[in-house]
Amino acid sequence: MAADEPTVNGGEVNPEDIRLESLGPNPGAKHRRKRVGRGPGSGKGKTCGRGMKGAGARSGPGPRPGYRGGTSPLHMQKGKLRGPNHKKSMPIGPFRTHSVPVNVGTLATVFAAGDVVDAQALADHGLVKNNDNRAYPVKLLATGEITHALTVRVDQASAAAVAKIEAAGGRVELVGTE
Repeated sequence: MAADEPTVNGGEVNPEDIRLESLGPNPGAKHRRKRVGRGPGSGKGKTCGRGMKGAGARSGPGPRPGYRGGTSPLHMQKGKLRGPNHKKSMPIGPFRTHSVPVNVGTLATVFAAGDVVDAQALADHGLVKNNDNRAYPVKLLATGEITHALTVRVDQASAAAVAKIEAAGGRVELVGTE
């Protein structure tokens, strides 16, 4: 038997046996409809398989998905450390630290060799937006590559970003740090 011919129950199939009039569902795939409420001899009489009393015996949709009978549901039992509504959550408000990320690869595509890159130049080129009133610190990150020298004046910079700028012949000056 070739590998592309079908097999049934590990045996071989005669192609002449596969005809439209002999096709049918797999054994056990079809069940008779359950007829409830047809007397005690049917096995599904009187309460029709719904038990005696309670929400399961009543009409209607039943409990919502995930309902555990009054026990505290799983989504309430799990820890809730993320978000603003917990004492140990990520800090929000005056205690949260913000920074505006700018990648080295983005600077390489926008600025030419020898340019001075500061917060105003970044805002002029649209790399830092809506930061006039907030005054979030600008942080230089190392994603991307740079091949030409730039003088970058930012509030924060990762060590890998500083190494990439200096390897290209430029320099990073941290401003706003006292």
